[in-house]
Amino acid sequence: MAISITPDFSTASTVVTAAVGAYLLLGEPWLGRRLYGSLARRRDAEPRALVGYFTFVLVFWWVLAALAVAALLLSPDMTSTDLGIAGPESPLATTVVIAVFVAVAVTSGRKMRALAKGGRNVPGLASIKAMLPRTAQERRLAIAVAVTDGICAELVYRGLLIAFGVGVLGLDVYAAAALSVLVYAVAGLYQGRSGVIAFALVGALFAGLYVSTGSLLLPVVIHVALSVRDLTLPEPEPIGSVPVHAPAPKGS
Repeated sequence: MAISITPDFSTASTVVTAAVGAYLLLGEPWLGRRLYGSLARRRDAEPRALVGYFTFVLVFWWVLAALAVAALLLSPDMTSTDLGIAGPESPLATTVVIAVFVAVAVTSGRKMRALAKGGRNVPGLASIKAMLPRTAQERRLAIAVAVTDGICAELVYRGLLIAFGVGVLGLDVYAAAALSVLVYAVAGLYQGRSGVIAFALVGALFAGLYVSTGSLLLPVVIHVALSVRDLTLPEPEPIGSVPVHAPAPKGS
């Protein structure tokens, strides 16, 4: 059963959301690719390159989230429920699904970590290699980025964009959700074609979870779990090599 939302955007809110949407569709793919390319080139030569990259990502994501909240506050006739800021319709079912997904994320994370440490191929790992932490500080920031990504991306891409599609563009919920998936997919351009495909698939998953539950809670939790798993993986070592970096102590 799809959610039923009736977002009533004010003129100011429409302008803010349209600007955010335009950036996500046109600016984010370019900026993301540029920033990641710069990080990859500087990663080995500059010890604090990843710290600076993660810090920028944290600040930028919270700015986008603040704009989403501003869009809500600028619309007197719109409620938080229109942006998915609400409890799920079925708390018990949501809890069960969360438990299953978290268990899968933990189990798959252990397997991926073992493969990486053994120098074996981990699908998709090479495309985010520059973001993998090497120190305790980088690991803490990686977790912070993962949590921020899960919260802010769901609020902006799912909550705000789907509401905009319904309330301003006049789309039904499913079409608005499909549009949000398209916008989210191009954000994976910095990882190449495979990144766009991966973002489209997980974007469809998160959008489907939101539309079916009426709450961002489930997609947020699952997004965070997957992001923490991926951003805390060790750099893959060639088979038979001596690790260059000692494992970071357990602390996005």
